[in-house]
Amino acid sequence: MYVDSHCHLNFPDLARDLPDILDRMQRNDVGHALVVSVNLDDWPGLMEIVDAHPQLHASVGVHPDYEDIPEPTLDELLRLSLTPKVVAIGETGLDYFRLAEPLEWQRERFRTHIRAARQSGLPLIIHTRSASADTLRIMQEEGAEHCGGVMHCFTESWEVAQAAMDMNFYISLSGIVTFKNAVALQDVARKLPLERLLIETDSPYLAPVPHRGKLNDPSKVVHVAEKIAELRGIAASQVAQYSTDNFFKLFSKIERLTKVN
Repeated sequence: MYVDSHCHLNFPDLARDLPDILDRMQRNDVGHALVVSVNLDDWPGLMEIVDAHPQLHASVGVHPDYEDIPEPTLDELLRLSLTPKVVAIGETGLDYFRLAEPLEWQRERFRTHIRAARQSGLPLIIHTRSASADTLRIMQEEGAEHCGGVMHCFTESWEVAQAAMDMNFYISLSGIVTFKNAVALQDVARKLPLERLLIETDSPYLAPVPHRGKLNDPSKVVHVAEKIAELRGIAASQVAQYSTDNFFKLFSKIERLTKVN
C-alpha cells in the first residue's frame, strides 16, 4: 500500500472530481491521504471532505504565503487540533521566495505553530523555501525536536535534511524528484535513510513524470515511489512499505485501514 502524506483535495480543481480521484487511489493501491490545511477560512470545507471518507485525514494551520490575514492564535490552533481527524499542525514554516522583508510576521506565525504542535502533541508539517537557515534556527529555538514532524516537498540540500532529521523530522519527497533537472534532490533521495522517508504529491501541483504539467492527485504518488526505487536500485514495494510505515508512526492518530470500499 502507498500513502500520500501531503495533498490539497479541498482545492476546487480536485474537490469537484473527488469521487473519481478516490476511485483512482483505490485502483493504484493508495490507501490513505493527508489533506493539508493552508488557511483557517477554508478549513471547515476541508473537514467536510475529510469527515466523509475514512481514508482521508486532516491538518490545521496557516501557510506562510498568506499575508494580511488575521493571525492564528495558539489557543485557536490548540482548540482545532482536538478535532478527531486532525493529525498534524501545519502546513507552516517560512517562504522567502515570493515575499520580501519585513517578514517578522511570518517568523512569528511559524513560532506559534511550533508551540501548538508541542502543546497538542501533534507533529508539524513544515514548508520551507529560500529560507532554510531561518527555518532550522527557529525550529531549534522553539524546541521543534520535541514534537517532530516532516519537512514537506523537500527541495533543500543534504545538509539541511541531516539537520532536520537530527531534530526528529522526516523528509518527504514529491513529484519534483522525478524531474530531469532535479539532480541535487535525486542525490538526497539516494542518501536518505528509508526509516526517515515519506512520499507525497502536494497535489494539485507538481505532477510527477510521466504526468508532468497535468493536474496532480494522490493516485499519482506511486510514480514518486517508483522513481525513488529506481534511484536507489531497490523495488518500489520496498519504498512503499517504508514510507507507509513511517506515515503511521509519525501521524499516530491515524488508524491503518486494511481495505477501503
